Amino acid sequence: MKKVVIIGAGPAGLTSAYELLKDGKKDYEVVILEESNDIGGISKTVKYNGNRMDIGGHRFFSKDERIMDFWKELMPLQGANSFDDEKLGREKKLSENGPDPEKEDNVMLIRTRVSRIYYLKKFFDYPISLKLQTFTNMGLFRTIKAGFSYLKAKIMKKKEDSLENFYINRFGKALYSMFFEKYTEKLWGRHPSEIDSSWGAQRVKGVSISAVIKDALSKLFGKKNKQNVETSLIEQFWYPKYGPGQLWETLAEKIENMGGTIKKHYSVKTINIKNNKIISVQCNVDGKEEIIEGDIFISSMPVKDLISGLKGDVVPKEIIDIAKGLPYVDFQTVGVLVKKMKLENKTKIKTLGNIVPDCWIYVQEPEVKMLRFQIFNNWSPYLVKDAENTIWIGIEYTCQEGDKYWNMTDEEFSQFAINELASINIIDKEDVLDSHRERVKKAYPAYFDTYEQIDKLVNYLNKFSNLYCVGRNGQHRYNNMDHSMATAIEAVKNIKEGIISKDNIWNVNTEKEYHEEKNNQ
Repeated sequence: MKKVVIIGAGPAGLTSAYELLKDGKKDYEVVILEESNDIGGISKTVKYNGNRMDIGGHRFFSKDERIMDFWKELMPLQGANSFDDEKLGREKKLSENGPDPEKEDNVMLIRTRVSRIYYLKKFFDYPISLKLQTFTNMGLFRTIKAGFSYLKAKIMKKKEDSLENFYINRFGKALYSMFFEKYTEKLWGRHPSEIDSSWGAQRVKGVSISAVIKDALSKLFGKKNKQNVETSLIEQFWYPKYGPGQLWETLAEKIENMGGTIKKHYSVKTINIKNNKIISVQCNVDGKEEIIEGDIFISSMPVKDLISGLKGDVVPKEIIDIAKGLPYVDFQTVGVLVKKMKLENKTKIKTLGNIVPDCWIYVQEPEVKMLRFQIFNNWSPYLVKDAENTIWIGIEYTCQEGDKYWNMTDEEFSQFAINELASINIIDKEDVLDSHRERVKKAYPAYFDTYEQIDKLVNYLNKFSNLYCVGRNGQHRYNNMDHSMATAIEAVKNIKEGIISKDNIWNVNTEKEYHEEKNNQ
């Protein structure tokens, strides 16, 4: 029996453990080392005063059928209406013989995707759609300017050596300036001209004005190309009754029932190497040191920390310098419970309390630091203690650990977020009932500074025959949850089949066909 040590109990780490154990052959002893007391990484669900917060918002949708099947096996799709759908008479296609969310907890809800942009104190579709309301909101001058700017971008393509040029090529400079430039700078703390274009290729996927036109025409003529569905254009998604953390806690329990071990508060500090192999890791456990040996190591810890922790064989200075220079963005969110919002629901979508139907709203207003805010009532009514009479909002920010925002007290930062929400006419401060702040270190791996040399790091890490790097931080790649899971599935496939090359693991979410098309064949 081979001992597999997995660093991190996020989606990638947990998926790795499950894939190793699911066939029941007892070929592997699996140990997961988790630094915190939580399961799910940034996909955890935070419980506070009877309400639940989703850190960052997690839609369960993938173009990889393996992942969809994985989720459905863990949490079956609802077979009866959820509380809000039943009360409002909203109809959905339910799963035959699926569980009733009013009676059972282990259930995946089917939710309607609504996400919009808040700009000029008005709502725009996300992604931008070509309809009368969009042009009315923009005004005649902005609309004409955007049209000519887009035509110019189609004729005079820019070299895609930055995220700025990536966006301009797809949307034109006018729309880029309105909807991408300032938002991106708020997100990363860097101007898009300084960010590598590969971030756009991963996150914007195939979305462009061309894709928007194609989508608009297909709706106009009642046609849907089921072979190719853009991830940013999906209209429904799945969501665990009590948030994403519920699914990962369910998986963790399953792993332990299959014989796996999950050790919490185990912070990996040193990775001992010899002859291009990992031989053990040294952990800090509540102030004490513990060494854990293994035959195979799967890492979802930040690449920067992995490289800095290597001890034994000499690590080339160039590799150390690249790893030290890899940038990350830290994350903060403030949950705010309010009696009501000032925003009016002018859509045709019915909601509890007639609140706006958005899952999250992207805030493009330049005068505030917030990136977007979630309305947890619309993700799942079961996230909110009293979903009929209160609204539970999550306001999201990026920052750097140690900066003035990070160092604010919980009360100071919560008040800062509440003031921003009030300043752009979302709420009245007197309607606030409660608030809660959460901070996450190294939430988003960033695409600047030494990132341009990431291939050298990958080549170096691939020399360790028994090391597999998976997940968002494990690969320093801004993966979605499903991509992180896919890296784990590919890693375990290589382990079980004795495949030496790790290209398939690193290639998840890089191949154009993978993330732009879903083949339902």
